[in-house]
Formats: sequence, structure tokens, C-alpha cells
Amino acid sequence: MDLRQLRTFREVAEAGSLSRAADRLRLAQPALSRQIRMLEEEVGTALFARHGRGMQLTEAGQAFLDRILGPVRQLERAAEEVRALAGAVSGQVALGMMPTLACVLAGPLARRVATEHPGISLRIVEGYTGHLVEWVQRGVTDATLLYGPARELHLRVSELLLEEMVLVGDAASRLGPEAVPFAALAGRRLVLPSRAHGLRRIVETAAGRARIALDVGFEADSFGVLKDLVEAGLGQAVLPRSAIRAEEAAGRLRSAPLVRPVPRRQVVLALPPDRPPSRATTTVLALLEREVAARAAAGDWRRLPAGA
Repeated sequence: MDLRQLRTFREVAEAGSLSRAADRLRLAQPALSRQIRMLEEEVGTALFARHGRGMQLTEAGQAFLDRILGPVRQLERAAEEVRALAGAVSGQVALGMMPTLACVLAGPLARRVATEHPGISLRIVEGYTGHLVEWVQRGVTDATLLYGPARELHLRVSELLLEEMVLVGDAASRLGPEAVPFAALAGRRLVLPSRAHGLRRIVETAAGRARIALDVGFEADSFGVLKDLVEAGLGQAVLPRSAIRAEEAAGRLRSAPLVRPVPRRQVVLALPPDRPPSRATTTVLALLEREVAARAAAGDWRRLPAGA
């Protein structure tokens, strides 16, 4: 089994058919089919179920894909780093983010990368804490943003930013600059993520400190759906202010500060403990730091120094 076969397997698995994978790789379909067949012979089991609509991973194929994604990325990155030593920084970087951060950071960070380092290919991977931790540990992503604190994780973690969360309602709500005691959320219909979500844990911790029970009318793990439900008047939410700036400016959502206690989210940057970052990854993380600093200067976040 060689790297070419593993790349072919990955592309066919992602594309769902030999023809689409052949178009992506610009290779003849019979050549791809032969590589997949040779790989299945070497592994000793069928990796795909063939059907009229394409190719679907078998249970063994999914298990094999899960195990090779990280190592294949590391091999590709090693080759990119050696090639980059003689010239401009280049290569692929996969950065994990929570959806509420991706909607704020992904676009500006991508623009910085495209403008200053066009040789770098940046992939933003959205997910929730459990998935983000697993992906960076397995090497699927090169670095990830997580809710802090995260000292118990077996990762290299540095503090990045702190942000206060606010009460969010629809355009008809009377929310405004006046602060709302967290205890006043008792009896209000809320729209929140499920308990697996880091934002939900922050809200429930604050509710415990305020000694109130939460009335959760709707749950949504999609950040876009969460905002849509609030905008439709189906409940209020507790969200980072930076993530609703556009909706507030358009008059579709309103917000108010929360006090006693003030719910805050801490965001940390995590890297694998056993793999040094590539030149491309280090470059992207430096641009990320600059974007966070710009947001902090604009008043969205409070930047945390390393070791805070």
C-alpha cells in the first residue's frame, strides 16, 4: 500500500463515486478503480459497496478512513514543508473552530491568508468541542479553537480571548442597553444548544449561580437555526455579542447585557502535543493572533496574554 492508493481511497470516499473522484484528481477512472481494487486486496476486505448511484463506504471502509486521515495529512504536510524550505510559505492548513467563532473569524482570517500568503490553502473545519478535540488529536486538523479552560486535555493549550455573552431577542423584544439580571431569565422561554454544546454549559453554570431553572423551549445545535428561531420570536437566547453583530445592525435581533453573574466564554488555541506545527500552520496562527487583536481593539473581545 502506498500514499497514492491512500489518497485515491480518500478522494473516492469523499466524492462518493469513481467518476467524481476521477474528475477531481484528473485521472482515468479505470486507473482509480484498479488502485481501489489493489488496496482492498491488500487490506483483505471490501472497503466500498458498489451500487448504481456510486460507491458507499462499508463499515470496514469507514473504520479504515478514520485511521488513515491523520497519517496521510502528516505525510502530505512533510512533503510540502520540504518543498517550502526554498521559497515562500505554502501548504495546506486545517483549523478547527466552533460555529459561533467561525461566523466571525473565518472570513477575515481567510482574507488575510489570501492577501499575505497566497501559497497557503486554508481549510476551516467547524465542529463542537468533542469533535474538535478528537480531530486535532488524530491529525485531521493542525490546530483548533476550543472553549476554555482546557488544562485537562492532552494538548498544547494557550489562552486566546475572553468574551461576555448577552441576552438576545427578536426585533420586537424590549432588550437594550440596560443590563438584565441573570435571575430574570427564570420563566422566559429560551432557545439554546443541546447539552453537548459548550455554550449550553456556560449558560447552565450561570443559571446555577443565579439559582434559577431554565425554561428551554427549543434546542438547536446549528448556530444559523438558533438565530432563526430567536428572530422568529420563538424564544430568547444567550449568545456571544460578536456573533450577532450583523443581525443587530440590520435590526433583526436585539440584545442586552447580563449581570449577576455575567456569563463569559473563554476561547483557547490547542495544538497536538506530539507534532510541531508546520511553517504554514505557524504562519496562519500568527495571522489569527492579529485578527483577534484587531477584534479586541474594536471592543468585541478581551485578548488574553499567554499564560493568563
